[in-house]
Amino acid sequence: MTSLSHTGTPANEIVKAVKDRSPLSFKKAVTNEFFLYVVSLILFIVIWHWVAALGILGRSLATPAEVVRELYRLTQIRLAGLTLWGHIWDSARRILIGFSIASAIAIPLGLFMGLNRYVSAIVKPLFDLLKPMPPIAWISIAILWFGIGEPSKVFIIVIGTFVPCLLNSYNGIRLIEPELYDVVRVLGGKRWHEIIQVSFPAAFPAIFAGLQISMAIAWTCVLAAELVSSRSGLGWIIIRGMKMTRPELVIGGMIIIALVALSTTLLISWLEKIVCPWKREFEKD
Repeated sequence: MTSLSHTGTPANEIVKAVKDRSPLSFKKAVTNEFFLYVVSLILFIVIWHWVAALGILGRSLATPAEVVRELYRLTQIRLAGLTLWGHIWDSARRILIGFSIASAIAIPLGLFMGLNRYVSAIVKPLFDLLKPMPPIAWISIAILWFGIGEPSKVFIIVIGTFVPCLLNSYNGIRLIEPELYDVVRVLGGKRWHEIIQVSFPAAFPAIFAGLQISMAIAWTCVLAAELVSSRSGLGWIIIRGMKMTRPELVIGGMIIIALVALSTTLLISWLEKIVCPWKREFEKD
């Protein structure tokens, strides 16, 4: 009888280091990951303040304190008739619409391309032709087609988020190990059993990875669209700060974007844990 050894891990599982339960020491404290994160953030803020206070970049860089005061001021006033939360919602709404449209089309299409070689033969040449084109290159044609209203902004987001969703869905199916299908066939399963019990579950982690990439690209696209033509949104706040030569407004808008984008990424990660409960985390000895 052969014995099983932990020489590997199942697919879609993460290996984590075992928590060190030894007594607290100075070396252990200064090498703690959380401590290093905090030190890195504090060091960045200190260097930022030093560069801004000494005027190394002239008046084009605000200090952290000035940015915090500006962020607080933005919560108390209205810009173009909207509060800060209104501008955040306008950008988030555009992303939600464009991201939903792109994922609803790209994910099923990518799955069909991976499952059917005829669909792949029809779609892949056109996809490979459009894939290298940056989403920002579509801004001019989007304005010509849809004007400077909301449809053009949503269109840019759809274009930008479509590629990662489709590509990851396609690769999620294509890179499944053939042995997994063999197990289903040995047990008497049909083709639809292979798709439901192997293809979809095995592709979900790759799909969620594509969604996270698409969400990051969506924020880039909406900001580019708002910088060109908009009267609301976080991109408009940044361009307003640039025109008024107010670096604290520009940097404050950038920080808000980073925080909101991080929140959406964490939300997708949380949904992945719910949809993919089999993606477990193992502790490594």
